Amino acid sequence: MIDLHLHTTASDGRCSPQELVDRAAAAGVTTIGVTDHDTTAAIDETGAAARARGIEVIAGIEITAMDAGRDVHVLGYFIDPGDIHLSTFLAGQRTRRITRVNAIGDCLARLGMPIDIVPLVARAKEQSGYSIGRPQIARAMIAAGYVADTREAFDRWLATGRPAFVPRTGPPTREVIEIIHAAGGVASLAHPGQTGVDARIAAYAESGLDALEVFHPDHDKASTDKYRGLARRLNLLVTGGSDFHGDASHGFEPGAVSLPLEEWVRLRAAASHA
Repeated sequence: MIDLHLHTTASDGRCSPQELVDRAAAAGVTTIGVTDHDTTAAIDETGAAARARGIEVIAGIEITAMDAGRDVHVLGYFIDPGDIHLSTFLAGQRTRRITRVNAIGDCLARLGMPIDIVPLVARAKEQSGYSIGRPQIARAMIAAGYVADTREAFDRWLATGRPAFVPRTGPPTREVIEIIHAAGGVASLAHPGQTGVDARIAAYAESGLDALEVFHPDHDKASTDKYRGLARRLNLLVTGGSDFHGDASHGFEPGAVSLPLEEWVRLRAAASHA
């Protein structure tokens, strides 16, 4: 079983690297991709824990790009976590995240829902590689009693167009693809069914996009078939995974969505020739 979309406590996941590996092993997953947001901090620790359980770990990343004011998430696989250009780029991404979190905290305070942003930001500044974002704010809102769960936090307050939404700043998709390639990786557009950028996918392919995340919990059979067909027409590879965060609002375990073996073989062969 191959799950190439998993998150840890290095970004917005709830499981430590060891806990993630334990849950993946319990589910029968044999290959995992660690794809934390804008950080590679958990890759080494996850790899060490996974080797002890006989699980293969692919070094990955999920980088947030911007396209006409819309978030576009790009997954990178088989990257070199030690690549200096990638490390410098990701440090800038995490700095922008801190700025945004502070702005959201100010907005919530104006809305009568103050939360203690200080420890969240302090951890992001003090813990090397830690990536902060809206999910951590949502959990602080739960702790303060403002919402019941993270889904309510986003649906009512934090999502695009909601009262506490603060637009993100960041690099264009083309630049993110180039950064992933420079670090030796393969670039895949994450959960296209979520992002609503279908009209731009051909342009991303022309910019060097290598793959589409066809298999994802938010893709029903019709969406899966649609994006698999699009990948074939654009000569793109296929990726997939559970997008596991360990958060009850996501509701998925490692391996809940798995990449078919034949697609994995194609992806790995392409990476070896990159």
